[in-house]
Amino acid sequence: MIKYFTLLTILLFCKLIHAQQTKSIDKIVAYIGDQIILKSDIENTKIQGLQDNSKVINDCEILDLLIMQKLLLNQAELDSIKISDAQVDSDMENRLRIIENQIGSKQKLEEFYGKTTTQIKIEMKQAIKNKLLSEEMQRSITSSIQVTPKDIEEYFKNLPKDSIPYINTKLSFQQIVVFPKITQEDKEITFKKLNEIRESILIGKSFDSQARLHSQDPGSAAQGGIISASRGMMVPQFEATVYNLKPGEISKIIETDYGYHIIQLVERKGDDYTCKHILMIPEFNRESLNLASIKMEECYSKLKENQITWDEAVKTYSNDNNTKNNYGIITNPITGEQTWSSEDLNQIDQQIYLLTSSLNKGELTKPTLYFDFYERKQGIRIVRLMDRLPQHIANLNDDYVLIQRATENNKKQSVLKKWVTSKISNNYIQIDSDYKDCSFMFPWKKS
Repeated sequence: MIKYFTLLTILLFCKLIHAQQTKSIDKIVAYIGDQIILKSDIENTKIQGLQDNSKVINDCEILDLLIMQKLLLNQAELDSIKISDAQVDSDMENRLRIIENQIGSKQKLEEFYGKTTTQIKIEMKQAIKNKLLSEEMQRSITSSIQVTPKDIEEYFKNLPKDSIPYINTKLSFQQIVVFPKITQEDKEITFKKLNEIRESILIGKSFDSQARLHSQDPGSAAQGGIISASRGMMVPQFEATVYNLKPGEISKIIETDYGYHIIQLVERKGDDYTCKHILMIPEFNRESLNLASIKMEECYSKLKENQITWDEAVKTYSNDNNTKNNYGIITNPITGEQTWSSEDLNQIDQQIYLLTSSLNKGELTKPTLYFDFYERKQGIRIVRLMDRLPQHIANLNDDYVLIQRATENNKKQSVLKKWVTSKISNNYIQIDSDYKDCSFMFPWKKS
């Protein structure tokens, strides 16, 4: 069975591509209850799959899985499954970061889609929410699935020889990171600069021009700081300020996790609003960078001379909240695993690959400057090659976790297939005659 989550990932951006194809004539190809699937949904899924280097599947297979997604969504609504805005926003931010890395920058991302980052988020939000609802529904259906060591051995033993996967080189890494400290003085300098800009706007300077000149938000600066959003899309401090402003009014300076902002409300209609903002981010000074560098050199020296263990060094020196409490292990955001393929590294962190290509297991890099993917700020880090597993045919000794996961997935897919089949008779499903010759995984056409 084709993996369902792969299709869901591809589907996230189909709506954006569809917006670029306004001249095409669309067609409804299937009804599931009161929901529809369009011909463009199939075409865009195929296009996005090619862009993502995913396995190309045919129209019938895509339609098969699109109908299943709608069925899961319908059931999620019946079961009153809820997904919070915070979950949606977190998933959306992580995916946008990955795409930005693939394309090159936020500016290139916006140029590709012909939209601001905020507009992209608005269009992505419902697609991501649907994906999370479908996944949550799928989890509830398969939550009781467990596999034993015997199940795993039998699954692997029964795999045809030509179906045993060939595993490319897998790498795992740990890091110790020090982000230079942003002092109160650094914050005060930034606050003072932004306050001067605010005062100049109040006495007549254009907000738009000041945003273009000074804002450090790459998603809105070039458009004069303009943002169109809905409730729940921005951080709480930002939204609380927006909803307390009158059209044309300029806020006092507010602080968020991103830095300092001033906001001017353009208009608000219910939960939707358009505003302009200027963001200024406090920057660490040269002294803070020097202190961080000295600290990391000390850490590196102690590690090389075996005066301290790696785990002790992580606890003592690292201030990276994403890895400090996990022995410095860097999780792959694409797969959620601790191992990385070279393809994943090229998308997320090319520097690690270059730094560790000549290292043996357990060896360290010297302290180097880098830009953090999650925190979007500069830091200094030491990277340790945790493990390098060379190319090989999968086996139970080296790939037990992988085979265990495959066994679980196989069992889950079987349970999911039975569940979907049992629900078909309770749902109105109609498929366009263009697809009458499709060999679907499920008996949709009977309904």
